[in-house]
Amino acid sequence: MAEDVRWSVHLKKVLSIAVLVWTATLCVTPLSFGQASARPCPPVEQRTDEAGPACFTGKQDLGQLPSTPIYWHLVTFPTRAAAEAAKGPTGTVVESLGRTWLFTVAGAAWHSTGGDFVAKIGPIPVSLDVHYEAVYMQSIFTPGMTAPLHTHSGPEVFYTLTGETCLETPDGVQTGRGAGHTNLIPGGPPMLLMAVGTEKRRGVVLILHDASHPATTMEHDWTPKGLCKSTQGVAQ
Repeated sequence: MAEDVRWSVHLKKVLSIAVLVWTATLCVTPLSFGQASARPCPPVEQRTDEAGPACFTGKQDLGQLPSTPIYWHLVTFPTRAAAEAAKGPTGTVVESLGRTWLFTVAGAAWHSTGGDFVAKIGPIPVSLDVHYEAVYMQSIFTPGMTAPLHTHSGPEVFYTLTGETCLETPDGVQTGRGAGHTNLIPGGPPMLLMAVGTEKRRGVVLILHDASHPATTMEHDWTPKGLCKSTQGVAQ
């Protein structure tokens, strides 16, 4: 009988510890998931042109980058198979915003074997001793819509197909208008991204980040000065 009592007490202690560990896990896990500002995109056939949070379209481990100046090369292809056939070791095939893209992070002299050249953006500020991952996204914002305040552990590059962009950081404000405009932001500073003007902003994004850190972290300690203005107001 005494042995049964001791075993019952021991079992209660074990269960209590298990509950504490489980509770602590619940408390920690949402913070780690909360560092991401986007979700994976739906399958291509389920996507619409409706505005909403940005979503991930692809990613690739790039390792350490060469010492030559680095650029983001954007090329489109008529089919995914054709893009895959032209892809090199630092290329990623992405289907986004009605096009099939070959995104490549490489030096200025890189060129695609086939496809339609769209843009070469850079040079992108990178470090030789950092192991990089490329994360690709698409975003569709109506005028006045903003992304949550956030930071990146590496440079971010925007390429816009339609609409206007305003980007505020502690260093000031960047703007861009019309198809083909780009924004390049070094990693580190907090930022506010807003679609401005009167046309829906549609664009593709590269986050070239330190693979040992999250690509995106929510920012809670910085307050923008309101340098980005919109004729339609702000929709969070």
